[in-house]
Amino acid sequence: MLDPLRTLAYGTDASCYRLVPKAVLLLDNESEVIRVLQLAAEFYLPVTFRAAGTSLSGQAITDSILIKLTNHWRDYELLNEGELIRLQPGLIGARVNQILAPLQRKIGPDPASINSCKIGGIAANNSSGMCCGTAQNSYSTLAAMRLILADGTVLDTANEQSKRDFCVSHKHLLHELAQLAIQTKNDAQLATLIKHKFRLKNTTGYSINALVDFTDPIDILMHLMIGSEGTLGFISNITYHTVPEQPFKASSLVVFENIETTCLAVAKLKQMNVAAVELMDGASLQAIADKPDMPAFIAQLNINNAALLIETRANDQLMLSQQISQLAEVLAAFKPIDSIAFTQERATCEQLWAIRKGLFPAVGAVRDTGTTVIIEDIAVAVEQLASATRQLQQLFAEYGYHEAIIFGHALDGNLHFVFTQDFNSPAQIERYQNFMQRVVQLIALDHQGSLKAEHGTGRNMAPFVELEWGKKAYELMWEIKGLLDPDNILSPGVVLSEDPFIHLKNLKTLPAADAIIDKCIECGFCEPNCPSKDLTLTPRQRIVLWRHIQQRRNLGESEKTLEPLLDAFQYQGIDTCAATGLCADSCPVGIDTGALIKQLRSQQLASHSKLAKWTAANFSQVINLAKQGLNLAQLTSRVLGRDGLQRLTEGLNHATGHRFIKWSQFAPLSAPDFTAIQSLAVNTQTDAAIEQPTVVYFPSCSSRVMGPDPDMAAQGELSLMETTIALLHKAGFRVILPEATTELCCGMAYQSKGRMNLARQKSHQLEHALLSASEHGKYPIYMDTSPCAMTANAGITSTLKIYDSVEFIEQFVLPRLSLTPLDEPVMLHITCSTRKRGLAATMQRIAAMCTHQLIVPPDMQCCGFAGDKGLLYPELNASALADLKSQVPNDCKIGVSNSRTCEIGLSEHSGISYKGLVYLVHQVSASLS
Repeated sequence: MLDPLRTLAYGTDASCYRLVPKAVLLLDNESEVIRVLQLAAEFYLPVTFRAAGTSLSGQAITDSILIKLTNHWRDYELLNEGELIRLQPGLIGARVNQILAPLQRKIGPDPASINSCKIGGIAANNSSGMCCGTAQNSYSTLAAMRLILADGTVLDTANEQSKRDFCVSHKHLLHELAQLAIQTKNDAQLATLIKHKFRLKNTTGYSINALVDFTDPIDILMHLMIGSEGTLGFISNITYHTVPEQPFKASSLVVFENIETTCLAVAKLKQMNVAAVELMDGASLQAIADKPDMPAFIAQLNINNAALLIETRANDQLMLSQQISQLAEVLAAFKPIDSIAFTQERATCEQLWAIRKGLFPAVGAVRDTGTTVIIEDIAVAVEQLASATRQLQQLFAEYGYHEAIIFGHALDGNLHFVFTQDFNSPAQIERYQNFMQRVVQLIALDHQGSLKAEHGTGRNMAPFVELEWGKKAYELMWEIKGLLDPDNILSPGVVLSEDPFIHLKNLKTLPAADAIIDKCIECGFCEPNCPSKDLTLTPRQRIVLWRHIQQRRNLGESEKTLEPLLDAFQYQGIDTCAATGLCADSCPVGIDTGALIKQLRSQQLASHSKLAKWTAANFSQVINLAKQGLNLAQLTSRVLGRDGLQRLTEGLNHATGHRFIKWSQFAPLSAPDFTAIQSLAVNTQTDAAIEQPTVVYFPSCSSRVMGPDPDMAAQGELSLMETTIALLHKAGFRVILPEATTELCCGMAYQSKGRMNLARQKSHQLEHALLSASEHGKYPIYMDTSPCAMTANAGITSTLKIYDSVEFIEQFVLPRLSLTPLDEPVMLHITCSTRKRGLAATMQRIAAMCTHQLIVPPDMQCCGFAGDKGLLYPELNASALADLKSQVPNDCKIGVSNSRTCEIGLSEHSGISYKGLVYLVHQVSASLS
């Protein structure tokens, strides 16, 4: 990638720095990495490796060549029944723990960004986390590594032949490493310093503890790679010793009078059986006191108070109970002023940990527009924790960082502090410089601590590595860099830098662009959920680009000069955004980038407003036209054949600039005439004298247009409307359809295109009809398509409750049925709307009751169909579901979801027919009466 739009977008990470690469290379395999490194060495071109870009210290950006890995780097292998796991660098950390969960194992590192960050970054930064400490980080749990050096040589430490070959080809390098180890061990002062420094969490500089911990130069080499931030080589795969995941857990929140008492309690807890102890200062607690679901007493605390969030774990309930009793006794001795006692209740534990996880975004959400959120990461000895915290608080006051908060992994003396910084003026940059100089003095010299405990050195602390480590250790690090990267092509300026001011250069500003996105801190947590992430842009990248465009406009640049960028952003940023809002669920400050895109679409639609208004006023005619279109498509497919029609429509889609619908072989037949559906809504088999439960059923637009696909129909399947009514009758319900159903719509079809006024109009029309049909809420209202149910619920102004199929089936239908689960495998796709409404677990639970072999493909979030996007921009759907087919077992014939449009794309990219969850429940159920 060479174009300015994508180099800017892909060059962004979570740090406070901005560099724009000259080129972004997406590499598929080792051979490509080797060739790029060889060419880089030949032409002296610096390269930087980038994983998820959640790093905070500026180590994942460059103004030269940025190397990103494609999805071909996600293989893994379980070894020794899960005691070891071999991983490629493209796997997300949380996904690895999903793989290990059935074996009650996990990887040791547990960074807060584990749902977004990748194994390559975890290893390269020696990331740790809340429970990891120093005993379970990548350095300590490393078993083997496959690495590529700057000269393109591959070494696989798990392969004896590879090691033998390397010993021949790189005899000099191994000799020099062995000599460095001998010299370091023989230098008692240096060896003692290294051991002393690494008693704490420490990611400042290189992992030179490898020189005192190991004698074999190959062991030394692979441990030096941990925490090297891509400046010594590329980690092609890594084998970890996994750690046990204890199944019994309990959490408690304990508040103390002051930070001194809190830290004394930490010192005692360090001797106890605890998995995590998270410290939060008074400012932290005040920052989240007004958040939803916070314990009431938090609002009554003062700035001098502090709290500990504690978790203890065990292999059985008896052991856990004993540990809880012991901990409660110890804590009581420190006279807590308030607490939530140890609990195993899941909802309460999640609430407690939400307090801790909400601290970083709490500052981000209240920052002034245009300022950057800085999160620093230091470590001191536990006995110095109170003093360091107090002194940091004094520095905040002295330099005017009144919003700053302190929290951290107390057992390790690891503190994070968060503050907001304006980089838009020399005076503000000078304030930041002076503040950081004082922090460096306080932590590195006064407390002999780590300037970077777990976030990596990056550009941020590169100028201070010598100050923390001293001249001898610093020169040793440069010698290692020279041995492994003699041409200095691997991320120059990262970890080690000869520029004393590199931490003050290329500082990122976050200019105002739109109120919807101005609070974005560019952390990248949103990216794994985005269906367009491998096709065009992610939510973070869309925000970065829109900020850039708006900044250039604000500086007076003409629309004419911006035209190439705007044209590129139209497709990359606007047209291929699914706009489902799933990104908001993983965003620390709740930003829905899709809302921005809908707003931009709305601003582009004035020329088509008459047609849109006509469709809203004549909705039943639109439905009929759509059904006729399906009939015509099926007729044409019989003439041209499925493949012929697909090729024809693909060509027309491309030729018309995505204005012509691309046909799918899984395109549905048209739904039956609605008068036939109305006749089914009367249950003639029920005795009128018996009081019968009643439900109002509103079929969505898609189910009124689309019947089963041809393969489903050939197997005797009926339309979703017919199947839904049959299931409701089986459960004993009287079914009412609203009057004028054919004219009704929830408004989503208009909302997704930015036509908010028409969306509200249709929503109000639907609400009026549902109020009438339900006798103002007397009867529950059932909607058969999840996205429509979510949209309808959001649009109504009354107290009506609209259930989608998942909710209604669980609460009202299943209690009236008996189920006989299938013995065959069933694929399940959970839609975005189901996830956003917190019903994913419910949907999975229902599906699991219907089959003994339920398959929920990992990493499948939004399918990218997004209403009609899958028809007009089929490449979005294809990209989002690229891995689906490989996860369908050969003997699997059934897929289920709860959105008729999504099911078209799921069918096409899986090779099996997907249908509504209703079909599966109907298939395996029988009435209890």
